[in-house]
Amino acid sequence: MLLKYKLFSKIYFALGLLILIIVGSTLSFMAIEGWTWIDAFYQTIITVSTVGFGEVHPLSYYGKLYTAILIITSFGTFAYAISSITSYIVTGDYKKYFKDYKNMKEINHIFNHVIVCGYGRVGQKTIETLKAHNESFIVLENDPKIIDEFREKGDIVYIQGNATEDEVLIKAGVHKAKALITALPSDADNLFVVLSAKDLNHKLKVISRASKPATKRKLKMAGADNVIMPDSLGGSHMAQLVSTPDVVEFLEQISIQGENNITLEGISFRDIPEDCQFKSLLDLQKDFAVCNIVGFKTAEGEYIINPSDSVEILPNSMIFVLGSPEQIERLNKAFGIIH
Repeated sequence: MLLKYKLFSKIYFALGLLILIIVGSTLSFMAIEGWTWIDAFYQTIITVSTVGFGEVHPLSYYGKLYTAILIITSFGTFAYAISSITSYIVTGDYKKYFKDYKNMKEINHIFNHVIVCGYGRVGQKTIETLKAHNESFIVLENDPKIIDEFREKGDIVYIQGNATEDEVLIKAGVHKAKALITALPSDADNLFVVLSAKDLNHKLKVISRASKPATKRKLKMAGADNVIMPDSLGGSHMAQLVSTPDVVEFLEQISIQGENNITLEGISFRDIPEDCQFKSLLDLQKDFAVCNIVGFKTAEGEYIINPSDSVEILPNSMIFVLGSPEQIERLNKAFGIIH
C-alpha cells in the first residue's frame, strides 16, 4: 500500500505529532474544565495554532495553567509539523516519492530480466541495445544525480545503491534475473560483482567489462561467462576501418539492435517448429524460405559459418539468419516467436 511507503516516514512523524497534541489536549480540556468534546477540540485548535481567538468558556485556575503550558510546548512542535507537511507540497518532494514508489512496484513485478551495474558510457550503450530488443532490465547506480535523471525520465527501472553489496543485488532480483551485465569503471568492483552474483545465483549469465587484459582471466575465473574490453574492441575497429573499410561498413549495416535495414538474429532449437526439428537446414528453408541462414551453432557449442544444407537441427543447437527487419518479423511470426 502507498501509505506504507517508507519515504513518507517524515510525514507520518509530523502527522503523528499533530494528532497526539490535538487528541491529548482535547481530552485534557474535557477533564480539567468539564467541556464537551467539540468545545475542548475547538479550544485546542485555536490554542496550538495561536490564531488569537477568544476562549470558548472562561478558564479555571488549572485550565489557565494548562493552557499556558500547552502554548509553550506545542508552538514549536505544531510549527515543525505544519512546515514538514507543506514543504513536501511546495518543494515537490511528494512527486519524487510517488515516482520512486512507482519504480519500486515495477521492481517487485519484474522477472527474467537483465541487471545492469553502472550507467557510464558502456552502461548507457548497453541499455540502448536492451531497449531496442525490448528486454526488461534494472539499472544499479550509486550516483544521486543519475538517479534524479532516471526519476525525471521515468523510462528506466532503477535501484540506487552499490552493486558490490549483496543486499542491493538481492533487491534487484538477482535470484529471478536471467543475466547480469557489470559495466563499472573499476575492474576490482566488476570482479566483486561477478563473485557476488554467481554466489547468489550460479545459473545467472554474467557479462563483465574489463579495462586490463590481466583482469580478463581473473573475471573468467570468478565466474563471468563473457568478458568485454571496450577499449580493445574500439582500437581493433578503428584499425579495421583502415585495412578493410568496406567490409567493416557492411558489417555495421548488419544490425542486432533493430536500427538498420539488415538484421542478424539467432533462433534456438526450442523456437523452431516441432515438425522441422531433427530435420536438415534444407528442409527448414523449403518450409520457411524467408531469411538466409548464415550460421549454425551445434549442440556441442561449435560455430559453423555458412552451414551446408545437410546440417541437422538437433537439441541445444541454434541457427543464425540474416534478413531485413520485415523478413525477420515474418519469420518470427511463422515460428510463433514473440519479442
